[in-house]
This record gives sequence, structure tokens and C-alpha cells, in this order.
Amino acid sequence: MTLQVALRHSTTYRYDRLVQLGPQTVRLRPAPHCRTPVLSYSLRIEPGEHFINWQQDPQSNFLAHVVIPEKVREFRVTIDLVAEMAVINPFDFFVEESADHWPFEYEPWLREELEPYLDVDPPGPLLADWLESVPRDRKATVDFLVSLNQRLEREIDYVIRLEPGVQAPEETLSLGRGSCRDSAWLLVHILRNLGIAARFTSGYLIQLVADVPSLDGPSGATADFTDLHAWAEAYIPGAGWIGLDATSGLLAGEGHLPLACSPKPQTAAPIAGAVSRCEVELSHAMSVERIAESPRVTKPYTEGQWQAIEALGRDVDRRLVEGDARLTMGGEPTFVSIDDMEAAEWDTEAIGPTKRIRAADLIARLRDRFSPGGLLHLGQGKWYPGEPLPRWAFSLYWRVDGEPLWRDSDRLADEAQDDAPTEE
Repeated sequence: MTLQVALRHSTTYRYDRLVQLGPQTVRLRPAPHCRTPVLSYSLRIEPGEHFINWQQDPQSNFLAHVVIPEKVREFRVTIDLVAEMAVINPFDFFVEESADHWPFEYEPWLREELEPYLDVDPPGPLLADWLESVPRDRKATVDFLVSLNQRLEREIDYVIRLEPGVQAPEETLSLGRGSCRDSAWLLVHILRNLGIAARFTSGYLIQLVADVPSLDGPSGATADFTDLHAWAEAYIPGAGWIGLDATSGLLAGEGHLPLACSPKPQTAAPIAGAVSRCEVELSHAMSVERIAESPRVTKPYTEGQWQAIEALGRDVDRRLVEGDARLTMGGEPTFVSIDDMEAAEWDTEAIGPTKRIRAADLIARLRDRFSPGGLLHLGQGKWYPGEPLPRWAFSLYWRVDGEPLWRDSDRLADEAQDDAPTEE
């Protein structure tokens, strides 16, 4: 099944005066570990008079460093990408035996590499109480992560928050609500305090209308939708980084396109940079459009599409008749000996003591039945990879007008008889 969507994301800053922009850092390119195939990507910066350099930060996120030498009244960043929304099983991973159950300990060398993702300040009273309520009994690690994620989704109400920055975990717990970035940052703190390396992730979320309504539970989006989103990623030995979306309580799937992952939200901001003193108006627009969609079980061809297919088929048939095109179908039948069909030569071996004899007898009978006067040709057949010699092939040729190609069958050697030929 192929379902391709085009995503457009435009961010515009309009200033009340001519301003000098410092170097701007744009983190709006899908990260290297993005599992959703991105078929095309473009970044357009306005004004056109600018310099751009691509880099990767210590977390391997793609950064576009933009330098605009002249003063401007407007700064615009536009992203266009095409993504293939092939279904991704978020549980398609393995967990090493050492981390199969929580609590677990990272190997010393791995813990050293994950240190930035384990660093956490002492929890405040609300977070400490929340952590205290987490059962410490041994539990499958994947089940443990799922339960934590689902609990946050139940306890923290999702709100659209336009204020800049990310709420501290204590504030989110106190309010009982937060934006996606607030819930993600809270989950990062929870995981780190429980000994699991975690990082903050900023990315695109694409939600498409389901082909059929859900039989149990909500059916999801009522219209195709995309927006900037935030979630957490936890590092589990064997599985690597696992995306956990505390806003929905689900694991990250094909609709989650990570743009930047970082130990702290500040270094995952989509656009960052300095500007001289001014008043600014920010506008933001996002859209997603289906550009290629193949029929499938849950969304088959429409009646109109079927009629078009049938009309095309009838047109092809008409042209074949008018052009006197003749279509034939060939096959490659396989036979086994009725005498000893379990023998290796009829099961696993390329050749054996009776195979050539039976084959020669069969093709001679086919010649006598279908093409008297046909020409038998005994020669080299297919050569399969890994085999030292080619197979043999018995072929039969004849003329459709009935004129014989070979008359004296006695001049052909009998495979069943050893004529003991000499060099002479």
C-alpha cells in the first residue's frame, strides 16, 4: 500500500522596522533516525539574499545555519516535504536480555555514553510524590514504559499553549495540564529519575483520517492534519531510542517525524536566533495533502474507478484484435518418476541414475504425440547460482505447417543404452 502526503510548513516573522538578524538556526529537517520514508525535502528562506550552511549537532540533528547580511522587515522559513505513510509497527524491536525487565542497569560503558540523557535535577515535592507512587516490582520493560506513558496521558490534560518556553515538571503536575512539549519534558524527567535514559524530541505529527471507523475506542482525526509536536524518547538496550507520545499515550509511529532530539528542549527549538530590538508579528501555517494513494482492503476502488479500468481493458482488447495480436501462455511443468518418487533425484538433487532416462523417454513420447517429425535437441539448460555445472535440457522443435525437421529417429542416441563410445 502506497500513501504519500505532501507537507508544507511556513513560519513568518514580520517586524515593525528594519532589523538586523543574527545567525538563525533552523531545525526543521527530519532527523537521520526518522523511520517514515521522506521522499523529497526542500527548505526555502526569504529574503533571497542569504547564506546557508548545513551542519549536524552532537546529537546528529540536521541544522541549517542561516546568515542574512542586510537588514530586513520580514523573515520567512518554508518547508516542503513528501512522506510515504507506510504503516510502522512501533513494537517492532528487540530488547536485550539484560534490559528485558525493569528495573535494569545499563552497562558501564553505555551509561557513560548516555550520561547527558540521565542527568536530572533533584525532583520537586510533586514529582517526588508521583515517582513514589510508581510500583517498584519487577515488570517487563516494554509494559512498564507503556503504562507510564498511558498514565501521563490520563493525568495531564492536553492544552494548546501559546506562551514560549516549556513548563517545569512541578508546574505541569500542579496544573494538571500542559502542551505536548510540557508533557514530553515531564516524561523525560520521570524516566531519568527511574534510571532510564530519555531525551526531548521535537518533530512533525501527521494524522490522517482512518479509512474505516474504529470498532472500539476513538477513531482518531476527523480531517487530515499536521502540526509541530513534541514527545519523549527512551533508550532501551537492543531496541535503541523508543518514541513515547505522552499526549496520546501511544508509542511513536509513522505519523511522528522527528526533527530534533536533545537532552534539553532549548536545543531542539525549531527556529532560534537573535534579532535587534523591535516588535514582531509571528504567523504560522501548516498543511498536509494526499498526493498518491493506492486502493486497499479498507479503501477499495470506487465504482467510477472500476468503470474506467474496465473501459481501458475493453480498449486494449479492441486494439489487440485490430492488430491481429496473438497471445499465448507458456508453462514449466515438473514431473517425477512414478517408480521411486521419494528418491533424492526427484526431490533435492539436480540429477540421478534414472532422471535423464525418464526425461528422454518423456520427450520422445511428447514428440510422437504432438509433433511427428519434430527435432529433438539435447543440450545445456539453466545454470543456477551455487551449482558447479549447468543443468541439462531436452528441447523439442517443430514446424507449424507440418513439414518434418527430422525423419530418422534411429540416429538419436538412446539415453537408456550405454553405447560405450570411443574416441574413434
